[in-house]
Amino acid sequence: MNIPVEPIEVQSLKDAVVQKLESWILSGELKIGEKLPSERLLAVKMKISRPVLHEALVDLAAKGLVRIEARRGVYINDYRVHGSCALLSSLLNFQQVELDPKFQSSLIEMRMLIETETSALAAQRRQPEHLKELSNILTTENQSKDLTVEELVELDFNFHLQIALASGNQMYPLILNSFKSVCIFLTGKFFTEVVQTPVIEEVFSFHNRLVEAIRNGDSEKAGMEMQAMLAHGERFLKGGNYVA
Repeated sequence: MNIPVEPIEVQSLKDAVVQKLESWILSGELKIGEKLPSERLLAVKMKISRPVLHEALVDLAAKGLVRIEARRGVYINDYRVHGSCALLSSLLNFQQVELDPKFQSSLIEMRMLIETETSALAAQRRQPEHLKELSNILTTENQSKDLTVEELVELDFNFHLQIALASGNQMYPLILNSFKSVCIFLTGKFFTEVVQTPVIEEVFSFHNRLVEAIRNGDSEKAGMEMQAMLAHGERFLKGGNYVA
């Protein structure tokens, strides 16, 4: 048997309940400030056990979608005020193929702010092992003609992650990993359109210049290259002229 075999993931009942409640909240069917029925009644209506429902509500509370008030009930939160990073994947799954323009713009602005700083810090703090990993990625990119879109997306994410690691700041890699599904979604859209076009070479040129700046300890240039690279991708995602 030579075919690739991957494990089949079966969604748990709790996850299915979380997904259903998220869709009601994010779609506006459940309004901000609205009180949910009692756990007993809601469990009956959804034909699930109360423990499963309670676990799902705890998950939603951790994401900031609801608040659980002892002896009073469960209320729908304004996720823009109370939401946590854990909510990002849910927002992405809910919006599926197309992201809300404001949401997409916010994601890009967040990356611009954080990754410009990580690049500048990487130029100051990079260690030999970081430069080695980045060089390995550049070598793989030079052989990119045989890479699939999925492989390009993973390679690109690893490039950004290595820069975050080279920054020496322990929080930046954690933040980037928290946004991995969102980053991969956006870069997937990008690479799907530009694979086998000259735009790929432009992206890799950005990578080469950025690594050179980091290797030379030029934090200002490293920050500028990262900023220019992200702006290049943003122009494409917004449907404008994306040629650097």
